[in-house]
Amino acid sequence: MAWSARTRALLVGLPIALAAAHQASAQAKPRARDLHIPLPGTPGPLNAITDVRGVEVGHATLIKGEGRLERGKGPVRTGVTSVFPRGKRSTDPVFAGFFALNGNGEMTGTHYVAENGFLWGPVMITNTMSVGVVRDATITAMVQSGWDAFNISTPVVAETWDGTLNDIEGMHVRPADVTQAIANASSGPVLEGAVGGGTGMICHKFKGGIGTSSRKLTAKNGGYTVGVLVQCNYGQRSRLNVLGAPVGREIRDLMPCSTLSPSGSERLPACATAGAMVPGDSSDGSGGGSIIILIATDAPLLPHQLNRLAKRAALGLGRMGGLGEDSSGDLFLAFSTANPNTAVDTGTVRLTMLPNDRINPLFEATVDATEEAILNALLAAQTMTGADGNRVYALPADRLVAILKKYGRM
Repeated sequence: MAWSARTRALLVGLPIALAAAHQASAQAKPRARDLHIPLPGTPGPLNAITDVRGVEVGHATLIKGEGRLERGKGPVRTGVTSVFPRGKRSTDPVFAGFFALNGNGEMTGTHYVAENGFLWGPVMITNTMSVGVVRDATITAMVQSGWDAFNISTPVVAETWDGTLNDIEGMHVRPADVTQAIANASSGPVLEGAVGGGTGMICHKFKGGIGTSSRKLTAKNGGYTVGVLVQCNYGQRSRLNVLGAPVGREIRDLMPCSTLSPSGSERLPACATAGAMVPGDSSDGSGGGSIIILIATDAPLLPHQLNRLAKRAALGLGRMGGLGEDSSGDLFLAFSTANPNTAVDTGTVRLTMLPNDRINPLFEATVDATEEAILNALLAAQTMTGADGNRVYALPADRLVAILKKYGRM
């Protein structure tokens, strides 16, 4: 069949249009506070990691193809997310700390963070098999933008596995996608759900992905801001809790499933009730998966204090039902935008530090914002069908609210 020039142009642009439409629809879904869920703490104006002044976030989302998996061809459900502590135009590093709740995952550059206490450049998040290309492309992009090659030679690149929905072995993330995620980084509202590195992720066997939240401390506690961003891809369904209500045990249907029969025909519309569970996801006995958690603050914390702050994210994860189970990569990084220019050799560097006796409100803010960021990721994500017709359902907001009311949480 001969295609017209107009038709060929439309077909070439279809993957980009699909990704753009998907991101636009993700923005329209209600966040936890839009549903009047009484989460603890006071958020910042955007309730996002970008409430910490200077932080910028960008995504590149790759959605292409459908049907049977063909390695190297698709379907593709993946992407890249960038997080810049001081914005992409700054070459000034930040103090940072790191914690691994469970180490079955990758976050490159953390040995440098642990040794020197500095994070140079952005944190990049993608899928497991794209860490290499994202690392290399990040170095190239940052050097071209003026960063010193030595300082940016070990960038932080983190991952979670999206192989249920994505042709992960096809390694579809390209250097141009990394460049796009960097170019798209900005302050302001953050796209959540199945976008960027979170495009193909699964959380408590609902559709997962990117989520964010923030907390503003009172003037008495310093008035500091804590922002959290997660890429959630972990957890058993039965352990999903929201404000202590057993949401996962109440929603036993809508499990990941295959829409394709062995003959290739579709089972629609409710594949989860047709006995077509996705291999490896049919049992609720495994919480394997991963979560990346980034914590930003403008409080003047030193690296050893940021190590402590990173650890507290595990408590927010635990509230939602995460246990750091075997095969799960639960990796957390915290950074402070205070104390600029401390990497400049002036002989003696002057800096400020929050006394340890005043750090508890920041711990509480980190726990609360982590909990809400995960919930926002779940609420923002749309039901998605990907490789081999595997379908992962979105957490239904109306049923969530009904359960919280049933258990007296609203």
